Amino acid sequence: MKGRKPLPTKIKILEGNPGKRPLNLINEPKPLQIAPECPDWLLDEAKKEWSRLAPGLERLGLLTILDMAAFAGYCQSYAKWKIAEEFIKKNGMTYEILKRDKEGKVISTYIALFPEVYIARQCLNQIKAFAAEFGLTPSSRGRIYLPSLSIEDELDSFY
Repeated sequence: MKGRKPLPTKIKILEGNPGKRPLNLINEPKPLQIAPECPDWLLDEAKKEWSRLAPGLERLGLLTILDMAAFAGYCQSYAKWKIAEEFIKKNGMTYEILKRDKEGKVISTYIALFPEVYIARQCLNQIKAFAAEFGLTPSSRGRIYLPSLSIEDELDSFY
């Protein structure tokens, strides 16, 4: 299917329905607006991220019982990204490879990136994709219209 993927009706309502198109209020599935349980198999840092964000997203109606896999993916990618970034902070981004001849004498050297650099990059791309789905990026958040101060206060609790 080509083109832009449709936004959920909840996001369109929070944005103030900028396109003024009819909203799919009848046919769109309406899952229970209860945050799913945090999966036991998540990394510890992923569980912390889940605990930090899930209550606020649930209050806004952006995290429902059906969103467990997508939100777990976001949290797990965040945890792996953090682990990779901590490795890079400690060890740097590169290491030296020495090429030796038969006698063991160094004949050339190469600089290579640690695998953690690629892991961090991949995880950050995953985080960005998942975060946009839940209104957690500046651009996706900027499109949301908040009708009352109480919801703005709830958004402030994320930070």
